Order: sequence, then structure tokens, then C-alpha cells
Amino acid sequence: MSDPGAVLDDLLGEGEELDRLVAGLPPGAWTTPTPAPRWTIAHQIAHLAWTDEQAVLSATDPEGFGRQARKALASPGTFVDEAAEGGAAQRPAELLERWRDARVAVQWALAEHPWDVRLPWFGPRMSVASMATGRLMETWAHGQDIADALGVKRTPTARLRHVARIGVRARGFAFTVRGLEPPAEEFRVELAGPGGEVWAFGPADAAQRVTGPALDFCLLVTQRAHRADLAVRAEGPDADRWLDIAQSFAGPPGAGRAPSEGAV
Repeated sequence: MSDPGAVLDDLLGEGEELDRLVAGLPPGAWTTPTPAPRWTIAHQIAHLAWTDEQAVLSATDPEGFGRQARKALASPGTFVDEAAEGGAAQRPAELLERWRDARVAVQWALAEHPWDVRLPWFGPRMSVASMATGRLMETWAHGQDIADALGVKRTPTARLRHVARIGVRARGFAFTVRGLEPPAEEFRVELAGPGGEVWAFGPADAAQRVTGPALDFCLLVTQRAHRADLAVRAEGPDADRWLDIAQSFAGPPGAGRAPSEGAV
């Protein structure tokens, strides 16, 4: 099991890195479109703030969260966009402060619980460990949208291991959410971390294998880049199929990103 303090420290670090990216933007830049259809930079930060607030509510007031979740799930196809739209209407300085407050609150709320306690969420209940790593994954992924919108190339860090781990663990979900039978056999995933280290998941002798840079794998499973633009490789038909449909996030299948011109 992951060390709770280390995961929360990494969650804090991921938020601080994105904060530095947006804190100095002039107010007009918050309306810059991002690769997510109809979402500006303000929508991205509003979504993170809202989701952090929901995580805090889940950890501190499960009954209150249940009421909020029932309202949200009454409009399953629109509630995420509606929350982002409402937050994006705030003044940038207010929205940024709101997100900062929510990030601090998540740290305190999750640290109050044993790591294996399961908290209510919009789908199945999540352990505190999964909630923390899920918040880190979302912060990194939506931060990538913002970086792409600003034309900024971010330096990958060892925090990507959390994103990669979620992507590996969500393999079966990627199949079932599309009405497909998940492969029964285990996979081997070997990723080159940003420091040259190898992150390995699954048995070493597995016939179905995935290899490549950790950054590329994380971009793939969060659907921030098309497979054709990434150096992630598959051995075996099931592994190859997985790379076409991989997603690390809950909910319906994402549309993903189109390949760039000249992608192979």
C-alpha cells in the first residue's frame, strides 16, 4: 500500500505546480480555449475546485455528499459541465482563491481517515488512497490541458507514477465501460520514468505487454494525446486493443484527442 503522507505530499506538489502556471496570467487569459471542447482555462480550474470540494464533502459529511450527488446524478450527462460553467463565471482571482482553499481542505480531510476507509463518490465508493491518487491524476491531466492551451512544455516528474498506476489498474474498466469482456490474463507494463528508472506492473513473463515512456503512457490513459502521437508500444492482441481504448478516469468512454498531422 502507498505511503499516505507521500501521496498527499505529491498531490500538494502537483497542485502547486499548476498554481504557478496560472497565478500570473492576466484576467483575459483565463478565457483561452483549451483542448477540451468548450472549456477555457477558467473551466479547467473551476472543475478542479469543484471536484476538490466534493471530495472534502465526501470525507467530512457523507450524508451531505449523498444529497449533492443525487442532485448531480439527476443530470448525468451535464452536471460536470454545469459545475465548470458556474465556476468559470467567477472573477479569475476569486476562482483561483477558491481552488487554493479547496486544495488545502482536501489535504486535511483525507489525512483524517485511515488509508483504506471507503468514501462515497459519484460511482462506486473509493478508498481514501484512491481518492487522493485520483485527485492527483485529475490535477495533472487538467493541468496538461492548460499547459497545451498556453503552449507550455511541462517537465515530467516522479509524481507520474501515481497516474500510471491508476491507468494500469483501470484496464478492466476500459473494456467493460465499452461493453467488452476484459481479457482474463494479466498484462506486463514497463514504463521508463522521467529519471530513467523503470516502473513495472504485472508479471514479468506475461505475453501481453505494454512498454514506453511513462509520460506518454499517462497522456494516453488520461486521453490527453492520441496513441499515434505517442511512443507506447503493445505486444499481443489484447494489449494492442487496450491501447486503443485506455482510460484512467471514471464515467463513459471519452472521445479522446485526434492525432496530429503526420502522426503514424
